[in-house]
Parts: sequence; C-alpha cells; structure tokens
Amino acid sequence: MTVIDPDTQAGWVPEAEAEDDAEAMPLSMRLSIADTLTLGNATCGFMAVYFTTTGILIPHLTGSDESGMARHSAATAVILMLMAAIFDLFDGLVARKLRSSPMGAELDNLSDLVSFGLAPAYFVLVYGMVADDAHQRVSALAAIVVLLAVVLRLARFSCVTLKDGMFQGMPSPFGALTVISIVLLELPFVPTLLAIVGVAWLMVSRVEYPKPRGVLAVAMLGWIVAAMGLLAAWAFDAPGGQLLLQTGCALQVVLGAVIPLFATARRVNSFRDNRREARAAQLP
Repeated sequence: MTVIDPDTQAGWVPEAEAEDDAEAMPLSMRLSIADTLTLGNATCGFMAVYFTTTGILIPHLTGSDESGMARHSAATAVILMLMAAIFDLFDGLVARKLRSSPMGAELDNLSDLVSFGLAPAYFVLVYGMVADDAHQRVSALAAIVVLLAVVLRLARFSCVTLKDGMFQGMPSPFGALTVISIVLLELPFVPTLLAIVGVAWLMVSRVEYPKPRGVLAVAMLGWIVAAMGLLAAWAFDAPGGQLLLQTGCALQVVLGAVIPLFATARRVNSFRDNRREARAAQLP
C-alpha cells in the first residue's frame, strides 16, 4: 500500500511491505543449490563436446598420428558425461531435500539435452568420421536419431504424468552412457549402428524404468565411479585396461537390454494376476 506524505506530497511504502516485495520478487530468479548442480551437468556436457572435437576430430582431420592423445581425449569426454550423470543424480536428490527454484525443471531438461543428447550424438558423429570401417553419412543419421530421441523423451517427460518411482522409456543419462558404451566396444559398423538405433528406440518407448532412489541411487553412483576408473585405466594404457573397459561397456549394454525384459515380465505377471482376481471375483 502506498501512502502520501501530506508535507512532501511524496509517496512512500511501509517498511514491512517494502521488505516483503524485495524478498518476494528475486526468489523466482535465484538459483538454488539444486539448480547449481544442474548447471554443472550442462557444463560437463559442453566440455565433453570440446574434448571430443579437440582431441579426436581435429587430430584426425589434420592427419596427426597421436593415438594416445585421442585415447585420453575420448576417456576425458566420456568421464565428463559420467560426471554430468552424477550432477543429474544429485540435483534431483537435493531438490527433494531442499527447495528448487521455479526454473529447476526447465534447467534440468535443457542441461540433459546438452549432456545426454548433444554430447553422445556428437560422439557418434565423430566416431563415424574417424573409424576405419564406418560410413560418415550413415553415422550422421544415427547421431540425429539419438539426438531426436532425447529431445522427444525430455519433451514427453515434461508433459506426461506417470506413477511415482517410474520413468517411461530409458532415462536419457542411462541411454547416453549405453550409446557411448556401444561405440567404445569397437564392434563392426553395422552391429554398432543397429545397437545405437535400438537404444534410441528404447528412450522413446513406453518401457518402464525405475527411478534411481535409495539403494538404486547408491548402486548407480557406485557403477558410475567404477566406470570412471575403467576409463582412466584404459586412457593410461594400464595392464588389462582395454579388457576391463570392454567388459564394463558390455555390462552397460547388457543392463540396457535386460532391464526392459524385467519390466515387460513384471507387466505380464501383473496383467495375469489382475485377470485371476477378476475371474475369482466373478465366481459365486
């Protein structure tokens, strides 16, 4: 409420109301702790693109034979994506424990698009340019499929309300890490391409995936840290580092294929139980 001073004819606002306005207006623009973690996610995704470009693509285009540099850069890029996944894991946990700004949900989607859409799609594109048996144009198409799958998945996540504790479609961080694992396995080009397209389909599918909470969140964090160790061993050419990395990548791909099977089996069993209950209720 504005009050007019009869002596000065100047308007003034009571102190209590002025303080309330000063505190209320900036709140929608303040970054919470969870938002800061989300921005860390986006930063890691952008730096992953940077290391993929400067350490893998540019040496290939300039004819450099420094394979060690490419290996270190590839490992760094993937580790940055893993760090983005850690930020993405913790920003949700922090947002639930503390508060999140009104921008939180939008920031999370935009950051996920950079780290788990653009970064892995660009990694696939560069793979198609540097691999001996790859086809650049087909790899570019596969990269577009990955990017669009993440865009569609994030858009659907914003619009569809699901039951608590479940995702519809493979979560984008899990999908991004699976795509990268497929590339690092160094399989022949056609199986690699088909597997990447399969992961993109899983991300836009209706298959349910559990949200990483409680024990599952701890297990996911442990798996990400272990993957970082495998990448570091591979980057520094440690004894058995190549075998360990391929084992870890194969396990990631197997998990990506097995979880939908468990979800489908659970849905079938639930459907059968509902039918049995319905039949039992109809009996006299």
